[in-house]
Amino acid sequence: MDISQALAMAANIMLLGMVCVFSFLGMLVIAVNLVAKFCPEEAAIATVKPGTNTNNQVSESVVAAISAAVHQYRSSRGKPQDK
Repeated sequence: MDISQALAMAANIMLLGMVCVFSFLGMLVIAVNLVAKFCPEEAAIATVKPGTNTNNQVSESVVAAISAAVHQYRSSRGKPQDK
């Protein structure tokens, strides 16, 4: 087997591999589109419970708890507190 035959065989194998990968990716795109078409994602229904905070503000008790945790962490680490 001389060099020209080896290069021709290598090119054929490379071309076969590229066709296989391209075919697989094409089938994968088609499969994903079919799944998206026949199995649509269900829309989530947002419900608001009475008594919940709807204006996205954090309650004062949560702020106090977070502040206490940060203070305790900083004092245990020995770092000065920011004022």
